[in-house]
Amino acid sequence: MTTTGGSKNVLTSDVEIKGNLKFSGELTFEGKLDGEVMTDGTLNLGDGAVINGNIAATNVIVRGKINGNIVAKDKIDIKAKTELFGDIRASKLAIEEGVTFVGKTEVNPNKVAPTAPPLPRSGEMPKNAEPAKLGVR
Repeated sequence: MTTTGGSKNVLTSDVEIKGNLKFSGELTFEGKLDGEVMTDGTLNLGDGAVINGNIAATNVIVRGKINGNIVAKDKIDIKAKTELFGDIRASKLAIEEGVTFVGKTEVNPNKVAPTAPPLPRSGEMPKNAEPAKLGVR
């Protein structure tokens, strides 16, 4: 398989960054980051990665410990043993067994706008409405 227009970069576990990280192509990150990650490419987090900040990417493969929100244009893939504290939003989402995830998800592959809640099925009464009782003692 050949990749066009993207380069693969690796930042190993001995890397510690305080600040924002911006790149193109693909990055495997196994270090510590206090800041934001922004890319139109793919972020692949290693098992030892520690991120304190938000991530915005096309694709994110999540491992390690993340304290921040993740927004992906395409897919978020959360691997086993990941600890994720933050909200996530993507078109596609995969979560393996054994993940610790505390936050909200929004998975919307067809970019559908929210609609009104469904009406109660026929025969069901709304929870707060009661039939009127006239002249009953």
